[in-house]
Amino acid sequence: MRAKTKAAKPKTPTKASRWTLEAILTWIMVAGGAVATAASTMLSVEVFDRLKNPAFVPVCNLNPILSCTSVADSNQAHAFGFPNYFIGIGGYAAVMAFGLALLAGGAFTRWLWRLILLGLTFAVAFVTWLQFETLYRIGALCIFCMIVWACTIPLFWYTFLYEIGAGHISVPARLKRPAAFIRRHHGDILLLWFLIIIALILKRFWYYWSTL
Repeated sequence: MRAKTKAAKPKTPTKASRWTLEAILTWIMVAGGAVATAASTMLSVEVFDRLKNPAFVPVCNLNPILSCTSVADSNQAHAFGFPNYFIGIGGYAAVMAFGLALLAGGAFTRWLWRLILLGLTFAVAFVTWLQFETLYRIGALCIFCMIVWACTIPLFWYTFLYEIGAGHISVPARLKRPAAFIRRHHGDILLLWFLIIIALILKRFWYYWSTL
């Protein structure tokens, strides 16, 4: 009878491997999950304060471009019929709890790792859609939303790379070399990802930035 095996958890970092993907993943989950949960919660507080007092000016309303009110009042902010930040509060808190469990020595089965990756894949696809909508449909930016973007991308990226390396995701033979390349250059690819987003923001609202 075949023994039931558990998927390996990220290795405890040693002095020589402190900054490997496996070593930093749990910290990314804890820190990224905590910050994204806090940002989602703060956005919900600002929205509820405004509902109680229509004259209330949210702290994230800085100028015509950096205006969370413009974003929160849009249809895109209620994509599934309720405020998006409810998804953020629950989802990112779950990721943070998963990371804390790993730090405490927990080991999880492969299906749970895949479920976490599935959730983060949805999250990164959703925020990418929201990035397009805020830039080219709403025409304003929400500071708390951008904090969530900044957390979601590395959370997805490093979980995806870890699961490739751990064998949770089967990589066809013809894609093994590209997979090895992106694991070696994970930081460069992540930096490029962020630079593209920053460039799009600068280009879209250059008419305003250039007047400052």
